[in-house]
Amino acid sequence: MTPDRHHATGVYTPSDATLQRFAREVAKYPYDQKQSAVMACLAIVQQEEGHVSLQAEQAVAAYLGMEPIAVHEVTTFYNMYNQRPTGKFKLNVCTNLPCQLRDGQSALHHLEHKLGIAMGETTADGLFTLQQSECLGACADSPVLLVNDRHMCSFMSKDKLDQLVDGLRAAEGQP
Repeated sequence: MTPDRHHATGVYTPSDATLQRFAREVAKYPYDQKQSAVMACLAIVQQEEGHVSLQAEQAVAAYLGMEPIAVHEVTTFYNMYNQRPTGKFKLNVCTNLPCQLRDGQSALHHLEHKLGIAMGETTADGLFTLQQSECLGACADSPVLLVNDRHMCSFMSKDKLDQLVDGLRAAEGQP
């Protein structure tokens, strides 16, 4: 949380630049359908803040003329929105049935052991957050995981999982 956007009262106030970005997204839709920009506005908040707080959800709701619960439903439905701060690398492991049948749960447990955290937690050094995911749409490549909501990793054996984590740590100068 940056002090200029979150006041001591816990109220999130979007910056002028953020409001301009919101306006560009809203302009893509007919005036009476501006609520269609909710996902884009939440993505903007997350880009700038690292996560989407309840206070930010309320600000987006007010901006779009929506009920706060409607925005919260969007935030909690999609894995791409973080509701609290995450590590630098967010690892979403698919544990849906096709991945389960091809060791998806084993991949998740292997990462829990390697990172020393449970699913949903962040490592003490702030590098990794481990999450499970429903379906990443790559069932034929299972087990799969998604790094930072952008980079899909397929056929993730224990060796490949170790290489991924060790490579990310090395890139950050960590042992």
